[in-house]
Order: sequence, then structure tokens, then C-alpha cells
Amino acid sequence: MNLAREFDLANLPGLSQAEAQQRLRQEGPNELPSVQARGVMGLLRQVLAEPMLLLLLLAGGVYLALGDLQEALLLLAFVLVVLGLTLVQERRSEKALDALRRLASPRALVIRDGRERRIPGAEVVRGDLMVLSEGDRVPADAEILACRNLLVDESLLTGEAEPVRKQRCADGVLDLDRPGGQDRAEVFSGSLVVRGLGLARVAAIGADTQLGRIGAALGQLTPEPTPLQVQTNRLVKRLALVGLGFSLAVTLLHGLGRGEWLQAVLAGLSLAMAMLPEEFPVVLAIFLALGAWRISRRAVLTRRLPAVETLGAATVLCADKTGTLTQNRLAVARLWSAGQEFDLTADDEPGLPEHFHPLLEYAVLASQREPFDPLDRAVREAGRRWLTEGEHWHEDWDLAREYPLSRELLALSHAWRGQGQPGYVVAAKGAPEAIADLCHLPPEEIAALEEATQSLGRRGLRSVGVAAARLGTDELPEGQHEFAFGFVGLVGLEDPLRPEAAPAVAECRRAGIRVVMITGDHPATARAVARQAGLENHDEVLTGPELAALTDNQRPERLAQVNVFARVAPAQKLMIVQALQAQGQVVAMTGDGVNDAPALKAAHIGVAMGGRGTDVAREAADLVLLNDDFASIVAAVRLGRRIFANLRKAMAYILAVHVPIAGLSLAPALLGWPLILLPVHIVFLEMIIDPACSVVFEAEPEEPGLMDQPPRDPGQPLFGAGPVTLALMQGLMVLAVLLGVYAIALRIGHGPDEARALAFTGLVLANLGLILANRSWDATILAALLRPNPALWWVVGGAVVMLGLVLFAPGLRELFHFNLLHLHDLAICLGAALAAITWFEVYKIWRRRQRRGQLPS
Repeated sequence: MNLAREFDLANLPGLSQAEAQQRLRQEGPNELPSVQARGVMGLLRQVLAEPMLLLLLLAGGVYLALGDLQEALLLLAFVLVVLGLTLVQERRSEKALDALRRLASPRALVIRDGRERRIPGAEVVRGDLMVLSEGDRVPADAEILACRNLLVDESLLTGEAEPVRKQRCADGVLDLDRPGGQDRAEVFSGSLVVRGLGLARVAAIGADTQLGRIGAALGQLTPEPTPLQVQTNRLVKRLALVGLGFSLAVTLLHGLGRGEWLQAVLAGLSLAMAMLPEEFPVVLAIFLALGAWRISRRAVLTRRLPAVETLGAATVLCADKTGTLTQNRLAVARLWSAGQEFDLTADDEPGLPEHFHPLLEYAVLASQREPFDPLDRAVREAGRRWLTEGEHWHEDWDLAREYPLSRELLALSHAWRGQGQPGYVVAAKGAPEAIADLCHLPPEEIAALEEATQSLGRRGLRSVGVAAARLGTDELPEGQHEFAFGFVGLVGLEDPLRPEAAPAVAECRRAGIRVVMITGDHPATARAVARQAGLENHDEVLTGPELAALTDNQRPERLAQVNVFARVAPAQKLMIVQALQAQGQVVAMTGDGVNDAPALKAAHIGVAMGGRGTDVAREAADLVLLNDDFASIVAAVRLGRRIFANLRKAMAYILAVHVPIAGLSLAPALLGWPLILLPVHIVFLEMIIDPACSVVFEAEPEEPGLMDQPPRDPGQPLFGAGPVTLALMQGLMVLAVLLGVYAIALRIGHGPDEARALAFTGLVLANLGLILANRSWDATILAALLRPNPALWWVVGGAVVMLGLVLFAPGLRELFHFNLLHLHDLAICLGAALAAITWFEVYKIWRRRQRRGQLPS
């Protein structure tokens, strides 16, 4: 690029390198406000602050104090697993976001010491001269000193999809507080140059830019704790109190009744170990960490783990239009010429009718050959599709002159000289009214043009007028009005809907999730996109000014009715989210622009677009869609529902299996029996319980019809009265059967070690039965076995092998205080385990038939 030819730089040498370095030291780098990066120690403190994990550490400390090193190390190993999984996931998320920030950080071409220098955007300082050209991301707020045909996309700040024209700062008066608007003399950090060339002086950097001010406002919003966090903390506290109470009661009962206080302490500690809910932090951490890993395979980065589950409870999904529901890529959809219309999107069209060839031909000639502007790219793509095989494609022509857009005339023209042809062929395109002015159309033709423009607009299409002229002389005029243009027609462009958007919206509807579109675009465009996407009540559009005019009493009713919002200001997006939350909705908000960031942070689940989104939006969000795929949001909703359902199954299993463990620890103190379970037995059981309740249930496939159900009530507890009752009944049935086995064994003359071996073997087998039974609360064990879950067989197989070693390896058998069991003893244990869980399988069948109406009333 020869800047000396484009701009007079003789009197604009820019800053010296020394001045720039001094200002960089004094004012700091040109960086956006950012959430302070969390180091390893910060993440560690955050994880250790969870009450569930503190409870687990306390249990390990108790073991160490008692000298039970093996059990203590095993329990503390669980702590390390939880910490490791959480830290690895958090660090991976932070590193991925750092990579996104590096990709998004613009580089800048500046003039220093009279020479061009390409520097990192962070090193731009106030007073720098920046050169802006097509494709550049503007790194700072600046005033324009000179420009040629400069168009800038400021949609990340304003929500407006249309690029805006820029003009030179003539009077020295700048307004850096108001992005948007045509023919402004300011450019803003984060905006994108889509056409032309400009020279600008930096006026504000970093936190002083419009981008930085919006980012700073995010610090005033405090995200709410998720329902999962609140409910789990409440559940753990209650179980811990119950366990502590029972442990103290058993200690006192045993000590006062028998006078054996050492045995009393051991019995109380065994019961505390049995009832201590150490699995809950493991389950929660692993479910969320593995859930984040699973969803990352769909290119969704999880910044805050609990958001994965919360998304499964979403009742309202607020989606931005541009780049979220649509592709943010213009495409030619229709052509209109002389009262006739042609649909380029129809699949059954054999070819472009000859009548429309000149219209597309001159639209291509009025566009850049190497376009960056989305409009020019769309026109060129249509031309390549329909014209390259004929005489209307002119790659060998030479561009003689370009007449750019101006404040007075919203049209541009290109004058071409064909090979071996005299004179020039001139093509113009622009706003329909500007093209009508260039062509000096009579009133009746202007009326027909306006009707055609409105017709295209009602279908969500943007209209561009096209005109053509021929000049027989070799001298080109200075202005476009000096050509004798003839009107050719209109080109209708659309921002195509993402192919996956409509199916995703339909799936949200089936799942009872309301989809709300919030955009800064024109109401007609918003209505058309909403109709294509399949939004409910898509014809009813509420604009930003109309929203602002509503009273506090009117606003909730209108927000409950309207799903399409247009011409919405950034502050109103935040207001919409907060108003929906006040109605009790669980709100997910998608977006990519800086204007979306406050709403992203305020929402229960903020979902940022990673492909074209800003750093500020990604910092505010809980999830980042790396590929901007709208269908990934629905995949995250599905995963969130699956996580909650499987988490409830895991919690039910934990509660059910702890009932017989606690009961077998409590019964000897009440009935005067020898101790049944010793600490080593409980550690053995934990080696089965922990991977079962975490890995097995986490990997469980989703239940059929998961996305055909409405969202759960946000106030619904993780573990309500119904699931608790079923879990307790399962555990009590296992306990009753095992107590019977133990009591009968003692009565018929078996010693404590043999009776203990029978009860323990039955407990391990019943434990495996509880795992299989709780995989589904609808399907029977046999039906659920048809659903793949490789982790299940590793746990079941490992448990059977370990049980065999404990029962038949002499050293281990002595460590566990067992006598050798025979084949008929094992058959008794297996029968007891089956008897303990059979009722639940019968209950599933009964409940399923009752739900289908097959049982008589």
C-alpha cells in the first residue's frame, strides 16, 4: 500500500517511537477490562471453599487422628481426584479463553517517525496514527483524518447489521460516546472495516474506549448461585447433621449400656463413616467436569461448570439474530426487473432466465473484484453461480475508475473498459431511491420501484438498486450524475438462516423452552427471520422505543406475549433478561457483541459466540460456542437435562446403599451383636460405591423422550420427597434382608466371622443390584442392559473380582475377619440380593402400566 499516494503524510509523521514508548509506560497497554485470571492457588482456594469438599477433608483428618492410615489415604485420594479433575478442567477452560483472546486481539498498522509499522494492538497509544483498510479490526477509538470510501461494521457495539459510512473530521468536534450513525468522523475499538481506506488518530485506548466502558460495567453484576449449588449444599448439610446425631447417639448408647467406651467410640466412628456423605462432592464435581468435557466435543467451552446443568432447566432462551440464528453472511435471494421476479433460492430452477442476466451482470460490475464487503461477496458469489458460462461475466475487463458512496448520494459506480471496445461501460448500485435519482425515473416507475422494495422488505430482504450506462468518449466525467444511467432492477439480499436454527428452535418448542429473538435490526427483517426460524408469535414484534414507552405494570404482560424484539438498545437487552428472571424464568442468553455482555452476565446461563464474539462477551458468559453453531445450544440443553436426571439417579443410589451400611453398623449396638462392619469393610464398599455413583451413572445414556418433556420447575429440589422415599425403601429392603441373613446365621450356630462374611457378601451383591436397578426408574434391569454403558461392566467386573479375592485369598480373608464360604453360602447371598431388589422391578412395571392407563381404576 502506497500511503503517500493515498494520503498526504508530509505533515503527519505520527508519534516518534520514543514518544509512543513513554505513553505506553504512563497510560498502560491498550487492553480491554478483563476478569482477573485465576491462578492455580486461586482455583484451589475456590474448590476447597466448597462445604462438601471440606466435609470430605474432615473425614480424612478423623482417620489420620485415629491412626487408620490406609483408610485415611484412600479417602484423601478421593480429595486429590476431585481437585485434579476440577483444576484440569478450569485450567483448560482458561487456556482456551486465552487463545481466543489472542486470536481476537487486533494488530494495528501505525505511522511512527513517518514510517509504517505493524504492531500488536495492545501497544497502540493515544495520539498514534492508524491506517485502516478492508478487513482490519479497529484497535482503539479514533478520529478520522482522511478516508476513501470507508465503511465500518459497528454491529458489535450497536447491534446494527448494516455497515456505516465514515467521513473526515472537518470541524474538529468529536463524539466518542455514541457509536453508530452514518457519516460520522469517529471509529470505535472492536469495529470492523469492510471497505475502503482511512487514516485516523487514536483518541482513547483500553478502558476509556466504548468497548472498555461496557466491559467495566460488568463488574457491577453479581451472578446468582445456581439451583444445583444451593440444593446440593442444603442436602449435604442435612445429611451431615443426621449422621453426626446418629453417631453420637450410638456412642452414648453403646457406652452407657455396656460400659465398653472404646468399643462405643469405634461403633460410633463406624456409623459416622457409613453415613458420611463423602460421595456427594465427588459426584457433583465429576458429573459437571465430565459434562463439560462431553459438551466440549460439540465445540462448546464451559467457563463455569454448574452452568452445564443449569442450562438443562432453562425455560427461556434469548437469542441474538445476527450471527446466532442467521449466518451473518449476505446472499442474493431474489432479483426484480421490469415487474418480474426470480427466486435464486428455489431448488427446481433450471437456470437464470435471460431477462435477469443484465441485472446480475451489472450488479457484479458495480462490486469489488476482491471483495471484503459482505454485500459485494454475495453478489460475486451469485454471479459466479449463474453467469460464468455465458457472455455476461467480464473477468478480462479493466476497472478505469471508481465513484464512491457519498453523503449526498448513497450509490457507487464503476467505469469499465472492455477488451477491444471503445468507451466505457458503467455500472452503479446503491439504495433504491439513490439509483432512482441517478436514473431520473418518472413518478410511475418510482412508485413501482417503491412497491417492489417494500415487497422484498416484507420477506426480510435488503434491496439494492442497479443501473447501467455507456459512455462513448475516452474522458470520464467527475460525478455520477453526468452519466445517462438506465434503471436495470433490484437485487434482494438476505442474511440466510443457519440450516440448524429452525430444527433447533423446533426442538426447543417440543422441550417446552421459549425462544426469544432480540436484535437491533429493522422489525420487518426480524419478523421475517423469526418466521423462517419457526418462532412462536413471530408476527408480533416489539421495538425498543415501544418497549421503553411501556409502564412498569404493562411490561411484564407484554414480555410474556412477545417473542421477537427489534431495534433494541443494549440496556434494554439487560432489562428484558432481568424482567424474565423476575417472572421466575430460568433465562439463557446468547450473544456475541459487547452490547450483549451485561445481559450475558446477568442471565442464569450466558452463552457467547466464540467465532466472532468479543473478549468482553466471552468473559461475561458461562458457555462459549467455539463454532457459533446454534444447534450446539440445544445439545447443551439436552446434556444439561441428562446430567440432572443422572445426578438424581446417582443421589438415590448413594442414599439407598448407605441405609443398609448404616443399619448394619447400628444394629450391633442396639441388639447386642458382634460388630458386622469394620472400617476395612466400609473402605472396600466405597471402592465400589464411588466409581458407581460417579462414573457409571454419569455415563448413563439419556432416557427416551428426554427432550419431549417441559423444563423442570426451577424450584424443584434435586432430591425431592418422591425420590427420597423410593431410595429409602430400596435401602430398607436390603437392610431387612441382610439383617435376616445375619441373624439366622448366628441362630443356627455360625460364628461371627462366617455370619459377617455372609452379610457382607450379600451386601456387595445387593449393592451391584442397586446400581443396575437405579440405572432407570422406568425400564427394568433387563431392558436397561440393552443400553450401552461400558463403565458399568468395569465396575461390576472389578467388584466381583475383588469380592472373590477377599473371600478366597487367605491373607485378605483374615484381614476382613471372614470364614471361608461354600457354594451354597454364595447361592444364599445371591438369592438374598435378588429378593432385596425384586420389589423395585415390579414397582417399575406397575407404575409404567398405570401411567399408560392399562390398570383398572
